[in-house]
Formats: sequence, structure tokens, C-alpha cells
Amino acid sequence: MGLGGISIWQLLIVLAIVVMLFGTKRLRTLGSDLGSMIKGFKSSMSNEEAAKAEEEQKNLEQQQKAAATQTTAEKVDQNNTKV
Repeated sequence: MGLGGISIWQLLIVLAIVVMLFGTKRLRTLGSDLGSMIKGFKSSMSNEEAAKAEEEQKNLEQQQKAAATQTTAEKVDQNNTKV
């Protein structure tokens, strides 16, 4: 017994019919197209993740600059009030 009650012989018969209908060249082309499609999907996902990480880094740098500017402004205000 194979997958879900399908025996190995039934799978081989179906495979033989598919090969006869489409031919080996067309199946190879289909396989390579599927492979390139998966590679493209993976690369676009990694590019998207890299862009998100870069954007988060920029936001963090902007927050740090804003905090430093605010701290400097507070120190200047404190010095002005002491005088």
C-alpha cells in the first residue's frame, strides 16, 4: 500500500501515462521552469527582508539622532536657566 491506498504499481502506470502524453522534453522544461520560479520567489523574499531590515536600521538611527538632539536641547535650556 502506498499513499492513501494507491499502490506503487498504480503510481508507475500514472507516471507512464503522463510521460507518454507530455514527453520527457516537455516534462524537463516544466521542471526547470518550476525550479526557476521557486528561485525567483526565494530571492524576492530575501530582498524584501533585507529592505525591511535596512528600513528598521534607518528608523533606529533617526530615533537615536532625535533623542540626542532632545538631550542637547534640554542641557542648553538647563544652562540658560542657571544663568
